[in-house]
Amino acid sequence: MEQPQRKQNPLETEPIGRLIRRYSIPTALTLMVNYLYNIVDQIFVGQGVGVTGMAATNVAFPLTIVTIALALMIGDGCAANMSLCLGRRQQEEADRTASHTVTLLVAAGVFLAVAGSLFARQIVLLFGATETAFQASLDYTRIIVWGLPFLLFSSALTAIIRADGNPKYTMKCMILGAVINTVLDSVFIFGLHMGVVGAAIATVIGQVAAGGLCLVYLRRLQSVRIRRAWLRPTAALTGRIFKLGIPSFLTQIMTAAVQVTMNNLMTRYGAQTAYGGDVALSVYGMVMKVYQIAHAMFVGVSSATQPINGYNFGAKRYDRVRATYRMAATIALVVSVGWFAVYQLFPRAIGTLFVSGDPVYLDACQHIFRVYMLAFFLYGIHMATSSFFQGIGRPVQALAIPLVRQAVVLIPLALLLSQAFGFNGALLAAPIADVVSFLLSLALVLREFRRWKKQGWLS
Repeated sequence: MEQPQRKQNPLETEPIGRLIRRYSIPTALTLMVNYLYNIVDQIFVGQGVGVTGMAATNVAFPLTIVTIALALMIGDGCAANMSLCLGRRQQEEADRTASHTVTLLVAAGVFLAVAGSLFARQIVLLFGATETAFQASLDYTRIIVWGLPFLLFSSALTAIIRADGNPKYTMKCMILGAVINTVLDSVFIFGLHMGVVGAAIATVIGQVAAGGLCLVYLRRLQSVRIRRAWLRPTAALTGRIFKLGIPSFLTQIMTAAVQVTMNNLMTRYGAQTAYGGDVALSVYGMVMKVYQIAHAMFVGVSSATQPINGYNFGAKRYDRVRATYRMAATIALVVSVGWFAVYQLFPRAIGTLFVSGDPVYLDACQHIFRVYMLAFFLYGIHMATSSFFQGIGRPVQALAIPLVRQAVVLIPLALLLSQAFGFNGALLAAPIADVVSFLLSLALVLREFRRWKKQGWLS
């Protein structure tokens, strides 16, 4: 009797460019909207409260990065393992992975809210609050910690829903949350004059709406099923999820560590410049939030390639994996050059969106943007390469790239160069780290493809 033909997955058959476009655009927009919460807060607080209010929201921003780090470790790890399992036709293992992830997300969300509430004072001091911005930073932080579980859910489930083949759903959820946040920001800050407290409440309400809608989607998953019997996590499967997700986690954690380090350096060495500590801290935080919009584009492209690479690597379609990486790297390079031009040509115009009519603030915007983003035209390659290794189940190589950039080069250099050259020394650490991570990425990926050729995997 003739066997029925197996239905082919679009990840294995559709043109790569079409797949990247289908997955990357909704993912990038979802992340942009996610980061928009903080940018909208910054704009409204800057216009309604001033530089001190901006400094307060900047101090709390690393909490958002840490939350997204946990979300990406769980969500990207789950999505990568799901894609590999589905490519190998291991349906039950894919179902177990998705079920495990639900429990891990709930546990992480509760931990974030409780720990953030108990240690809010210590957090704002650690994250570089100045004396004038301390109380506002504390008020803001004590409120936003209760929205962190929902931010965690929406950020993690983005990867899972994308791997399920419906990336547009999370985009719609996040847009709804951002609209709610924007409307309430204007009401609470300008209508009710609630300052940073109003901004925090608006953020939490928007995050609850977006995260809740993402949780609802779990009942609609198509490629996997959530089963009650598999909600209890096991050490082996949890380890596999974390192993594949740890590069995403450390990339974000290192970003938070960079911001905490730079916050403190801006406060200390900015006070020795004509800008002053509060302005330097405020502007650096604004720069990092605007940077997150560019970062979202890179994550969109990188994350779009993960299910493509994971499925095709599991299905032994190695030529298709290599072609996917080449296209992703090309897109990332083009995006990097575009944003580099924006940062170098329009820093004052960007700064005016947040605070207008303050020449010292705008001078600081121009200086910090141009120095800190001096090598940004190379930035996207290291993210595309790290995601490539993560998608094919090579966590060591995926981890090495962000770890070297942030922990080995950027943070130590910022500390050393600031002692030698003050404010400018701290800023110059970033472009040096971008060049080093670019060269490391090229070396690792070329070595990987040479190994594939020796094993006869590539035609």
